[in-house]
Amino acid sequence: MRERQAMTGHSLVRVEHVMGMPISLDLDDDLPIDELERLADGVFDWLRLVDGIFSTYKPDSEISRLGRGELRREDCSPVVGEVLDRCAELWDETGGYFDINAGGRLDPSGYVKGWAVQRACDQLLEQGARNHCLNAGGDVFVRGGPRGRQHWRVGVRHPWEALAVAWVLEVSDAAVATSGTYERGLHVLNPYTGAPATQLRSVTVVGPELGTADAYATAALAMGLAGIDWLATLRGHESAVVTEDGRALRSEGLPVVPPNSGGGEG
Repeated sequence: MRERQAMTGHSLVRVEHVMGMPISLDLDDDLPIDELERLADGVFDWLRLVDGIFSTYKPDSEISRLGRGELRREDCSPVVGEVLDRCAELWDETGGYFDINAGGRLDPSGYVKGWAVQRACDQLLEQGARNHCLNAGGDVFVRGGPRGRQHWRVGVRHPWEALAVAWVLEVSDAAVATSGTYERGLHVLNPYTGAPATQLRSVTVVGPELGTADAYATAALAMGLAGIDWLATLRGHESAVVTEDGRALRSEGLPVVPPNSGGGEG
């Protein structure tokens, strides 16, 4: 369902409800408006296709049927194998804390949303859209910058105040993924204990690819306080953490906008 669309000059902003959340696309390229419309249509068509294949809330999705043993992996769409192979690699990279079977059923959601957004942005670049921001429920990939600027500003939601931000990041050609307990409750499990992760309120990871950043943020949340030290070992990634007792920690290289320099855009 298309919820909102705005056009100004050679830019377009569209918001649609896909994957159970509002997803916003900001295209800011010197392209004809009808071309921007076509590009936006392609992005949301792709996201709806992914939702149809991977939604764990739809009993007839391929991932639901695969999890119930009604469908063989080789009979699934090729992207299913691609996602499951990457999730297996991420299980290894995170010491088993990113586990798509932790809840007792097959659920690659902690990777799929970021992967789908990243794929959409890669397709936009291939089609000539060099400046865009795609935000799926707080998991964001940006490329280039809005008109007249070299970076996008992405606000990271405050984990207790829904209308406030904890940080504003200034990024370009980068992924910003956040995993937390403040919207969906204690939904991330420690796969070694089976208990909900409770020590961290919010984990944000900034890196070059959104699916991986999303999985890393989920894994760190599952680790609890040990996730803080683990995040510091990730090469090519920056991070920010808010603990359940209210401490805010961030890596030195996190691209935080200095105070009083303006608001966020993402």
